[in-house]
Amino acid sequence: MATTDHRKQSLYFPEDMLEEIQREATRQDRSLSWIVQQAWKVARADIRKMPSVNDVLSSPPRPAAVTAGPVAAPAAPSLVAAAAPNSTEPKS
Repeated sequence: MATTDHRKQSLYFPEDMLEEIQREATRQDRSLSWIVQQAWKVARADIRKMPSVNDVLSSPPRPAAVTAGPVAAPAAPSLVAAAAPNSTEPKS
C-alpha cells in the first residue's frame, strides 16, 4: 500500500470563506482538508489559465491606439407610433 505524504501547511482564508468551507465540510461529513483538496481538483484547470504575476509584469507595453478623430455613432432607429382611430370616440 502506498503511503500518503501528510505535510502540514498553513493556509489563510477570509473569515466568511472559511465559515462557508466549514459549513460544507459539516454538510458532507468531511474534513476541511478534503473539501479544499476537492475544490483544487475541480478548479485547477481554470486557475492554470490565469496569468502569473511574472507574465503580467514582463509583458511588453501595448502601443497606444491611434485615432483620426471622433467617429460618429450610428443613428438610433426612431420609433414612430401611429394612433389608430378609435371607433367609439365621436368624430368632431
